Amino acid sequence: MRYLVDTALCSGHGACAAAADEVYSLDDAGFNAICGREVEVPPELEKAAVEGADACPDQAIRILN
Repeated sequence: MRYLVDTALCSGHGACAAAADEVYSLDDAGFNAICGREVEVPPELEKAAVEGADACPDQAIRILN
């Protein structure tokens, strides 16, 4: 699976990284560090990726299959 963070929707809450820091990382300003690019998630981290996406209050993270 892959995920994509929408740059326009990410407000820098950091909830994704708080829920799944093994998948999501933040830049110095607190925004998702990989906005705008599709990221491949290893199978063992797929559950964490979904949990982090679900934690985003802006719904800025889209899970792609």
